[in-house]
Amino acid sequence: MTADKADDIVTAAFLVIGDEILSGRTKDKNIGFLADYLTALGIDLSEVRIVPDVQAEIVGAVNALRTKYTYVFTSGGIGPTHDDITAEAVAAAFDVPLNLDPRAVAIMEKHYPPGQFTPARQRMARIPEGADLIENKVSKAPGFRIGNVHVMAGVPAIMQAMMDAVAPTLQTGKKMLSETVAANMPESRIAERLAAIQDAHPETLIGSYPKATDGKFTTQIVIRSRDETILAAAAQDVARAVDDLSG
Repeated sequence: MTADKADDIVTAAFLVIGDEILSGRTKDKNIGFLADYLTALGIDLSEVRIVPDVQAEIVGAVNALRTKYTYVFTSGGIGPTHDDITAEAVAAAFDVPLNLDPRAVAIMEKHYPPGQFTPARQRMARIPEGADLIENKVSKAPGFRIGNVHVMAGVPAIMQAMMDAVAPTLQTGKKMLSETVAANMPESRIAERLAAIQDAHPETLIGSYPKATDGKFTTQIVIRSRDETILAAAAQDVARAVDDLSG
C-alpha cells in the first residue's frame, strides 16, 4: 500500500525490549536508526522506552504507547529462546490468542532444510490472532503488525529490513525541516537571545548544542520547523543574534 501523504503530524513511539539492553551486555543500535528513518518519512519519534523481558512490563508499555501515538514500533524478544516473550506479551496486550500461524509456518518450513524447523524455531512462527505479517528478507522469521503496533526483531540488520517492508504501509506527515547556525561562543552567552527568538517563533523548535575543542567552547544552534518560511525567518534571527554577540 502506498503511504498516505498528509499534513497532519504523525507520531511514533519505540519500545526496546530486552534484559541484555538494560544490563549493557548488548549496545542498542536501533534507536538512532529508527529516529533517522522516521524523520525522513515525516513521522515524529516522540518517545522511546526500554523494558526488561517481563511480560507485565511489556504489556503495560504497549498499552500505554499504542493509545498515545499514531504508531508503536518494538524491537527484541521474538526469537526462539524461552526468554523471547514479546509475542506472548503483545497478544496479551490485545487480549487475543497466540498460535502457530500457517503463513509463518509455511515461510519458515520453506526456509529450513527438512527436519531443521525445530520446536525452538517454531516459536518464531507464533503470531497473535488477527495480526498481519512483516516480511523478513534476512532470516525469514516474520515480524507482525497488530493494530498500530509493529513487532520486529532486535538484530539491527533484520530490524532494518523489516522497517523497509513496513514503510510503504505507513501514513506520513509533513516533514520537519532544519537549519543549523554555528556560533563561535559558549552556549551561555547566547542562551537569553535564543529564548527570546523561540518565543517570537512558537512554530519552531530551537536547540543549542555546545562543543569544546582545546578548551574553547562553541555552539551549534539547530532550528526546526515544518514551515519553510517560518524556518527561514527564525534562522535569520538566530544568525543576527550570533553576529551581534560576536561583535
